Amino acid sequence: MLRLVLLSLFFLGACTHIEVPPEFTYTEVQTSGFKIAAWKKITRADAPMKVYIEGDGYAFRGSGAVSSNPTPRGILLRQIAFGDSHENVIYLARPCQFVQDDKCSPKDWSDARFSKMAVQSEYEAVKHFTGNSSLTLVGFSGGAQIAGLMVVKHPDLAVHKLVTIAGNLDVAGWVEYHQLSPLKLSDDLHDWKDKYAAFNQVHYVGTDDTNIVPQITEQFVADKNTIKYVRGASHNQGWEKAFKAIRAE
Repeated sequence: MLRLVLLSLFFLGACTHIEVPPEFTYTEVQTSGFKIAAWKKITRADAPMKVYIEGDGYAFRGSGAVSSNPTPRGILLRQIAFGDSHENVIYLARPCQFVQDDKCSPKDWSDARFSKMAVQSEYEAVKHFTGNSSLTLVGFSGGAQIAGLMVVKHPDLAVHKLVTIAGNLDVAGWVEYHQLSPLKLSDDLHDWKDKYAAFNQVHYVGTDDTNIVPQITEQFVADKNTIKYVRGASHNQGWEKAFKAIRAE
């Protein structure tokens, strides 16, 4: 409890408060790359697992400058994960979110946000919790890119289903659409597009999302029937109507 209080105080002002249910416990996983923060609810270790992977967080300030702390200010994915009634649920932060890690530098939540080391660290954290169990991966925003890269690179993960929420699946397409500088230090799931298409997947897309606009997902996903539109949802708002369906995946 003291650890959670200190964590909240350390990041006070850096993220919006959300009450953590008592069945979820905070932990940190030291991987070969980054230290990864997580909240876990594991009630039956032999049952399937569900892992929620956070988005890019507060990577950039409103001015467009890289932030000094990528810890998410929004609580969307934590809201969904903490309300999930499955027996085993893990909320997994991205590198440098919620933790102090000497390996972190601003490039790790900007140009290198999808780097080999970032993907490997997330993979090791997932493997730490799930082992060989069947699992569902849920990726929000940039977390969808991380989840996709994990499954195509690590076939030992027993992934039953991939679920994305406002997912950034095509980095090159997203960069081109917004006329941004290429993420030269990151991998791009687009390079494994055909392999990715073979996985069981579903994509929740906000019709009012101006960050990951629907056409980016539509152009990337092979089977358009896997796309579920959430009317009126922007990138971070208006998703409440889809909470029940996402939790049921």
